[in-house]
Amino acid sequence: MTNFLTLEGKRALVTSGTRGAGAAAVALFRDLGAQVLTTARSRPDTISPEMFVGADLTTPEGCATLATAVRDRLGGVDIVVHMLGGSSSPAGGFAALSDAAWAREFDLNLMPAVRLDRALVPAMVAQGHGVVIHVSSIQRVLPLPEATTAYAAAKAALSTYSKGLSKEVSPKGVRVLRVAPGWIETEASVQLAQRLATEAGADLAYGKRMIMESLGGIPIGRPSTPEEVASLIAFLASDRAASITGTEHVIDGGTVPTV
Repeated sequence: MTNFLTLEGKRALVTSGTRGAGAAAVALFRDLGAQVLTTARSRPDTISPEMFVGADLTTPEGCATLATAVRDRLGGVDIVVHMLGGSSSPAGGFAALSDAAWAREFDLNLMPAVRLDRALVPAMVAQGHGVVIHVSSIQRVLPLPEATTAYAAAKAALSTYSKGLSKEVSPKGVRVLRVAPGWIETEASVQLAQRLATEAGADLAYGKRMIMESLGGIPIGRPSTPEEVASLIAFLASDRAASITGTEHVIDGGTVPTV
C-alpha cells in the first residue's frame, strides 16, 4: 500500500458533478489520477465534452443512457459516486405534499442510485472489485417538518437500500458506503443565505446564522466546504479504506445532536 492517497488507474462515475460537492469530487478524483465521467442535464463550460454525459437521471431512460456511456467510454467502472440529490418540495408541512411531490423526491433522491447500481454493479461483482458511494444527508435523521419531510424520507430510503446492497455484494468484493453531509457551503446555499439576509435587512453572515439556527446549530460554527466533502469521498473510494463497507460517514460539523 502506498503511503499517500491515490486513485491512479481507477475508472470513476460521479453523478451531478458539475457544481457544489459533486464538482469538487470530480476535480479531486482527477487530481488523484482517476479517469472520471460525470453527468447532469446540461454541460457547463468548465467540464470537457469527453468526460461528460448529458442525461436526466430522474428517468429510467436517462439512467440507461448514462450506464451505456460508462461501458462504452470507460470500458467499465471501478468507483460510482451517487452525488445526485436535492429537494423541490413546497413549504407547509406534510399536508402540502401531493403524490406528485412525493414522487419527485424519490425519483431524484433514490431511484437514480437504484437504477444505476442495477446496471453497473453486476460488472463490478464480475471483476471482483469496486466501490459504490451513496451520498445521503443528515436530514434522514434530522428532517425539518416545514420543508424537508419528503426529501428526508427519500434519503432514509437511500440509506436503507445502501445497507442492503452492501450486505449482498461486499462478500463479492464490492464495497458500498454512505456519506451524509450536513449543510455544505455551495454557491446555491450562499445565495439562499443572501436572500434570507436581504429579506431580514441584514448582512450575509446573518443569513448564514439563520440557516445554522434552523438546523439546531453547527458546533464548529460554519458549514462544510465542497472540498471537505470531496476529500472524505475520495478517501472512502480509495484502497486506503479497503476494509470499510456498509457504513455511513457523517460530515456535518457536529450538527446531529445525538449519538
